Amino acid sequence: MTSLGGQFSAKRPGDSPFTVRAEVLGGQESRGVLRKISDMLEVIMKRMDTLSKLGNTTDAHRLDELSSALDRYASSLKLASLVERIQAIAQNMSDMAVRVEQILQRKPLFFFSAGRDGTMAQCEIPKDHRYPDCPSKMDWMRARWTSDPCYAFYGVDGSDCSFLIYLSEVEWFCPPLAWRNQTATPTLKPPPKRQAVFQSDIGTLLDQVGTGKESLSFMKRRIRRLAAQWASAARRLDDKLRNQWREQKRILVHVGFLTEESGDVFSPKVLKGGPLGEMVQWADILTVLHVLGHNLKISFSLKELHGFLGVPPGRGSCPLSGPLPFDLIYTDYHGLQQMKQHMGLSLRKHKCHIRVIDTFGTEPAYNHEEYATLHGYRTNWGYWNLHSQQYMTMFPHTPDNSFMGFVAEELNETERLHIQRNKVHNMAVVYGKDASMWKGKENFLAILNRYMEIHGTVYYEAQRPPEVPAFVKNHGLLPQQELQQLLRKAKLFIGFGFPYEGPAPLEAIANGCIFLQPKFNPPHSSLNHNFFRGKPTSRKVSSQHPYAEQYIGRPHVITIDFNNSEEFDATIREIMSINVEPFLPYEYTCEGMLERVHAYIHNQDFCSPEAPFPPINSSRTWLGSPPSPFILQSNSSFLTWASNGSSFTSWPPLSALRLLASLEGQSCVKACQSAGLICEPALYRFINIKEAFSALDFQCYGLESEMNHLFPAFSPEHAECSLQQEPLLFSCAGSSAKYQRLCPCRDYRVGQVALCSDCL
Repeated sequence: MTSLGGQFSAKRPGDSPFTVRAEVLGGQESRGVLRKISDMLEVIMKRMDTLSKLGNTTDAHRLDELSSALDRYASSLKLASLVERIQAIAQNMSDMAVRVEQILQRKPLFFFSAGRDGTMAQCEIPKDHRYPDCPSKMDWMRARWTSDPCYAFYGVDGSDCSFLIYLSEVEWFCPPLAWRNQTATPTLKPPPKRQAVFQSDIGTLLDQVGTGKESLSFMKRRIRRLAAQWASAARRLDDKLRNQWREQKRILVHVGFLTEESGDVFSPKVLKGGPLGEMVQWADILTVLHVLGHNLKISFSLKELHGFLGVPPGRGSCPLSGPLPFDLIYTDYHGLQQMKQHMGLSLRKHKCHIRVIDTFGTEPAYNHEEYATLHGYRTNWGYWNLHSQQYMTMFPHTPDNSFMGFVAEELNETERLHIQRNKVHNMAVVYGKDASMWKGKENFLAILNRYMEIHGTVYYEAQRPPEVPAFVKNHGLLPQQELQQLLRKAKLFIGFGFPYEGPAPLEAIANGCIFLQPKFNPPHSSLNHNFFRGKPTSRKVSSQHPYAEQYIGRPHVITIDFNNSEEFDATIREIMSINVEPFLPYEYTCEGMLERVHAYIHNQDFCSPEAPFPPINSSRTWLGSPPSPFILQSNSSFLTWASNGSSFTSWPPLSALRLLASLEGQSCVKACQSAGLICEPALYRFINIKEAFSALDFQCYGLESEMNHLFPAFSPEHAECSLQQEPLLFSCAGSSAKYQRLCPCRDYRVGQVALCSDCL
């Protein structure tokens, strides 16, 4: 045992004598914990003896119940081990303390008429239009303050004064009280800024990841295996940045899907052919943050999360017990839900610091709770009202989100030459570790078998899976290094259509394989495929791996209709005649990921208010407007931001902006792609003005502003210009035959689609 939660500590000045506080202490202090609990039991028993002489029959009956309950817990201390029972006892003691508080409040002898520090007159509900919710919150506290022990932790004792103090100093629904000594809780100064220095030693990182689960062991093996590549990549990036000063951030990583509280269905399947993509990405996220030199804390349990954040004891109704001790928090949807349950109002206050690792992406229409509910976009995920770029994806498929990614192993020159000399040109490896993925694939496997020796890596325990044809050489589930050796020999890596968008095809291409995958017609989406149903995206997936199809393509990636036997046969013969070299996009190298994440940490800021921009005003006339901020880019048809209007700062910089109009029924994602550009949601606010319509030669007979994820847009049928009213709904995704959308596009660095030319 490394720590114990739920210790009772000495009460603070001004606290009720039964206020419970939680701290974390070492196992060597366990005897002290028992002594303190014993002391608390004795104090409570003495108070109960006193109350029993004063109380009526009803209260005496309740006190008897408490007394017998306390006796039972005293016995359990002797019978149960300290390790297993200490936290449960502490929580139950907290609940009992609150019940005793309730009884105390009914006794005139113990009624604090002065409300701790103030008189009754001073504790009247203040009337202040800046705090309209104060009266209703006071009513709620009077009725429900005993529903969570966290209120007692903050000193609430049932009096109106304690309610007002809590609502004005812990929460923010009531105005500060003039009679309170405001210096009693001084505003803490932010910690001094420190320089981030690239780190090559991964020892401390491995210690933080810990042990006890196969998922963690898998992640640690990956971190060790790639350590040398991360170190050399860090040196190259440091040279590229010219040793510039970088601020060290305090970062918490909470991997929610691997917590026991979320069910953790992944860990037991690591050695049984289960999905590994998420663990690959999380291992790389931990490594990139560590190598960049940031102050990193890692949580794989609710207990660790509570300790790092300073969550008060109770059921999660109250804010954190201090300022947020982190600049950034990386988590997933499971972790976000856990923080909502345990951070109280603090989540709303600090959500700008959160980054959500989200494999398949979250589009703005699903993210905005009110809009999603009213327009049918509400799912089991989404609706968190975050900035859309706070969601971070595995592949750059949703430009509304930020692209986090992962890395694939790079080859040195010796390894590349070895692969090219030793490729077996009639050898294929199937992408599918689970036997169920092989069902219904007999026809094209039979065609493939005419030309190539087929290898599989399907997991099995005792008997060969019947779904795998007899002509397939099945190696069973292979360790990562053995799988790499298999891919280095093979000519072809073939996908069956599932899993979607995993890391394995990139690893195969990096080892010199050609990736053959099925085309989906019609594309898979939440409208026609169960896998995507309920996910917060309307994205249409055209193949098993759209990134490989779009950003890599032939000759490394070939996408065809597997249902067309003639096309499949011809493609296999074509592949046997092609020679390809190992290829890995820069953005999936260690240096590429370091560069990208460094740029995000240094430039993305969702907490500071954006500089004011010309407000939307539908009543403005078109006459007398200032000169257009857009000009035609030389030697192109793109509209760019005029230099005389570039006093506004943004990231990406305004110099990257290219203003386009989509076709009717076309999304901004597609409109920008068709021009060889990327849609950039951070630049939407600069084109959400009437001057953008005139710059694009749209003649508008009306100008309106409303919440619609397709706006700003032009309606050709009605010659109406529509502006976006809600910044959270700026969306690259989405299309309608009724509108031509205004699209903020940008260029991108070769091999690094997340960053524009001037973004570093």
